[in-house]
Amino acid sequence: MHDRPRCQGPPSHVKGLVTSLLVASALVSVSAPAASEAHEATLAREILREMIDTRSTHDVGSTELARKVQARLLAAGFAAADAQLLAPVDHPRAGNVVARIHGSGKGKPVLYLCHLDVVAANPEDWTRDPFLLTEDNGWLYGRGTIDMKGQDAAVLAALLRMKSEHFIPQRDIVVAFTADEESGGERNGVDWLLTEHRDLMNADLVINPDGGEAGMKGGRRLYVGVQTSEKISMAFEAEVTDKGGHSSRPTVDNPIYRLSEGLARLSKFRFPAHLTDTTRQYFQRRAAIETGATKSDMLAAAKTPPDPAALDRLSAVVETNILLRTTCTATQIEGGHAQNALPQRARATLQCRIIPGESQDSVRETLARVLDDPTIKISVVTPATPSPESPLSGNILPTVERVVHQLWPDVVILPQMGAGASDSKYTRTLGVPSYGIDGMFDDLDDGRAHGRDERIGVAAFDQEVDFTYRLMREVLKQR
Repeated sequence: MHDRPRCQGPPSHVKGLVTSLLVASALVSVSAPAASEAHEATLAREILREMIDTRSTHDVGSTELARKVQARLLAAGFAAADAQLLAPVDHPRAGNVVARIHGSGKGKPVLYLCHLDVVAANPEDWTRDPFLLTEDNGWLYGRGTIDMKGQDAAVLAALLRMKSEHFIPQRDIVVAFTADEESGGERNGVDWLLTEHRDLMNADLVINPDGGEAGMKGGRRLYVGVQTSEKISMAFEAEVTDKGGHSSRPTVDNPIYRLSEGLARLSKFRFPAHLTDTTRQYFQRRAAIETGATKSDMLAAAKTPPDPAALDRLSAVVETNILLRTTCTATQIEGGHAQNALPQRARATLQCRIIPGESQDSVRETLARVLDDPTIKISVVTPATPSPESPLSGNILPTVERVVHQLWPDVVILPQMGAGASDSKYTRTLGVPSYGIDGMFDDLDDGRAHGRDERIGVAAFDQEVDFTYRLMREVLKQR
């Protein structure tokens, strides 16, 4: 049976918030544009604080935060039908909010994906409380500042500003604030909403700030990425079994040795290079911000056919190697059952990230050939879910470039294939062009997403708020 939705109104404890925000919205609607921008920046910081201070790790769930998001929408004048809080009956903590601003009907909606959940954080490991937003020396610290409550706050602030301005776009704008992206989710919000509430999520363009990347080094802004695709995540198990026996009578069939020898062969193996339309354009454009041999190699990699020597040199760097090929790596291993007994079993988890266009079966066949031992049984633990590359043609790259260059004229726009995973895989699988786009610049040499003392610069966050509003306005003009 399908889960039945739970649709909730605002709880009584937010009535004061609703009243105060209605007054604020009324004031903003008569302000000059500069005042609107200043108000939006202040409001975005307030929203960010509320989001960081509201714990939404998997063990707690996202529903409490979803209620607060809904309360702000209702306070700004959104109708109840345009600010719905929805949660599966069997997972009431996996709360989602779907918000909508109605357009003039000249095109299908644009859908933004914004997950509310964050990865766990151990307060003892941090220098500050991870669940309280802390400003210090030009930085904003807290779990989710980068991934992705900073972006959530910017998107929500943009929605509230548009509502206060009585903005009517050509097409509807829909924002889904969702659950369970980080955990692998017992009830992933985007997947559930697309299955159970497809009518609310229908769109012909998806923007996902979680999938985007804005990179800087040494304080210099380098690029804004437009993620058109993601490597496909899956996992195999490699296992060797034997009858075992007493440890005083060792044999050559020891499963630990046989598996270890196979894994050693895998550690030295590289899958063949496989460039997609996205990665070719990535290297072509990335070369503009590189120098010397790296620049030359990126230009040579972008050619058809690519230069093998250039590919070999780029493969020596993790950042570029993962864009060139499928990867499979051992992430877990276990074996044996007693100190004084020969092992009866040894197994390893092989985590693979597959280039779009390659298949699970082809990767499995390659692994069997590389492990090169018929006693090693390979089975699927987490199957691959194919996700096609979104097209680079059309208006999306020129639109992003136009907005980026209004703010940062020298920044390069890079089509990107994500090595990780995001909720865009669900919408791409349905055939909806989906793009990861984010303007919150993060230091490429000190990335702290999912890590200790996660933080984002105060200036970077404020600029993200401005960028998000501008981009949202621009994509809503496209038909």
